[in-house]
Amino acid sequence: MSAAGVGYPAEGATSALASISPGFSSSRSRVSTTSDSPARGTVVRDVLIAIVLIALSMLADGWVAEHVHYGRVYETDWGRMLRNFGYLPFWLLAAIALALNDRESREWWRRAMLLAAAPTAAGIVGELLKILVRRMRPPDVGSAYAFRAYGDHPFSSRGFGFPSSHAVVAFGAAAILSHLFPRARYVWYAAAIGCAVSRLLAHAHYLSDVVAGAFIGIAIAALIWRYAAPRVIAIA
Repeated sequence: MSAAGVGYPAEGATSALASISPGFSSSRSRVSTTSDSPARGTVVRDVLIAIVLIALSMLADGWVAEHVHYGRVYETDWGRMLRNFGYLPFWLLAAIALALNDRESREWWRRAMLLAAAPTAAGIVGELLKILVRRMRPPDVGSAYAFRAYGDHPFSSRGFGFPSSHAVVAFGAAAILSHLFPRARYVWYAAAIGCAVSRLLAHAHYLSDVVAGAFIGIAIAALIWRYAAPRVIAIA
């Protein structure tokens, strides 16, 4: 399998263009500079949308916690399957499989690295936010928020719900896979949404836990794609 066969640009293409057209490099720099401002505006817009949707989901936390639940969800095959999409070792195993598939390409490690890095980094950020926010999971009775004091096990995330670790990992993986395999993006996001819904059915999280987790996972994957994969061309 050639490098081009797995979506990598032909080696030396950029330098060839530069030698044919001396203004190529400078024009590319100008395009990059002028595109920074719209990109910044898009980031600001997306952040504001995420904040608004998380805030709106918090308004629905009480109702969802009291009415949306199915205690036996993880006793079913479909429930366990959905939960696994938020299980980090599942994606690490998938990354190994992708590396083996790409082993004959020049940069066989690149797509596997992206698939491993996005859910891993998203999961780490999610755990740090849990320790910072310290909001507990929904109680068995009622739906009121509860927070643990910073002096009580300050570096343990056990029992915390915001954000949902499963949602963070699932959406981090879905977002990076949507860059790598865009034709299947609806499948990736359907799996991530299913994982998030299963956490609500299990009464393990408030709605805002999984909504925040989704946005965090997507954002981390976007950052990784932008800065760690500048030479990768998504496979259509």
